[in-house]
Amino acid sequence: MLVSGSVILTLALGIRHSFGLFLQPMSMDNGWGREVFGLAVALQNLLWGLTQPFTGMLADRFGAGRVLFVGGLLYALGLICMANSTTALGLTLAIGVLIGLGMSCTTFNIVFGALGRAYPAERRSVVLGVCSAAGSFGQFALLPLALILISTLGWYWALIVLSLFAATMVPASFGVADKGYGTLPGLGGVSLKQALGEAFRHKSFWLLGVGYFTCGFQIVFIGTHFPAFLLDQGLTVRDGTVALALIGLFNIFGSYLAGHLGGRFSKTHLLSGLYAARGVVIAMLLAFPLTPMSAYLFAAAFGFTWLGTVPLTNGVVAGMFGVRHFAMLGGLVFLFHQVGSFFGGWLGGYIFDRTGSYQIVWLIAIGLSVISTLVNLPIDERPVGRAARPAAA
Repeated sequence: MLVSGSVILTLALGIRHSFGLFLQPMSMDNGWGREVFGLAVALQNLLWGLTQPFTGMLADRFGAGRVLFVGGLLYALGLICMANSTTALGLTLAIGVLIGLGMSCTTFNIVFGALGRAYPAERRSVVLGVCSAAGSFGQFALLPLALILISTLGWYWALIVLSLFAATMVPASFGVADKGYGTLPGLGGVSLKQALGEAFRHKSFWLLGVGYFTCGFQIVFIGTHFPAFLLDQGLTVRDGTVALALIGLFNIFGSYLAGHLGGRFSKTHLLSGLYAARGVVIAMLLAFPLTPMSAYLFAAAFGFTWLGTVPLTNGVVAGMFGVRHFAMLGGLVFLFHQVGSFFGGWLGGYIFDRTGSYQIVWLIAIGLSVISTLVNLPIDERPVGRAARPAAA
């Protein structure tokens, strides 16, 4: 199950992180401004977040394997439609709707929900770190492949080839032998309504979501616009690809280390440290002259924090509320992440088209790091009290 889930995350996240390489060639060939592509990616992330609680609820109840199967089909179809998009509406439907729904069915919360039920609490944080690292490996491995495909075949056939890779998530879904809590009554008697009530009344749940907003804003802005940002500063497409690949490479180690440390230390304090480090790294990028080496150093440093927030945030959710409704509650927190992702993808293109610069967006990213550093410190990650509930007893 761990291997199959890791393969799915490798493909789903690796292909998604290559979209930034398609921004410039597709925009130039179709006569679009950068806001068109940025808005499509932003809507993808928003729909991904809005539907994540519902796909998570289905995975919790009926098993993650079925949801992953449908998600693989939607993802592959979305890439084919993306390749054949000639209008802004067509691109939005392909990237925003089909791939957005596919991502909702094939990424962290669905896989993490299955693994959370399969592994004991003392091993859960490490296992989630391994899966996060797998997603980072996809970014490291598939970004250079996407660049090679675009350079040799053109962006159209590159997307067709990537759709074939995405289709392999369908058979991989059979390896995630999770049947949901319907067959595991021992996971606590808290109903869906009770679980939602617990979460909505818990101040720490909302603070966790506010912090996760920053994560989404930063990674989608950088993942979508960083290659174009480097081109604007006189660097090359190769520099942008290497930088994104380095983010994926160093995040393999960062995600695993975050998961490992999350099993020994306070997860929320680790989250504060990660967000603070992101703000410092972005500030250093803006403070020094931009060269290929400084871009690579930024990518390596930021990559170390890239998805380290994911196993920690999901670990806090599982620790507070248990694993019976893990995918659904994790999906609700992830909605905050995806609202941030929407603004990161859209605002980057919107501000650039109107100012000719990404400077304002970089400064917003630094400010959000400060906010997330502060809001994670008072979070109470202890399990909620359920001793008085007859259902739980």
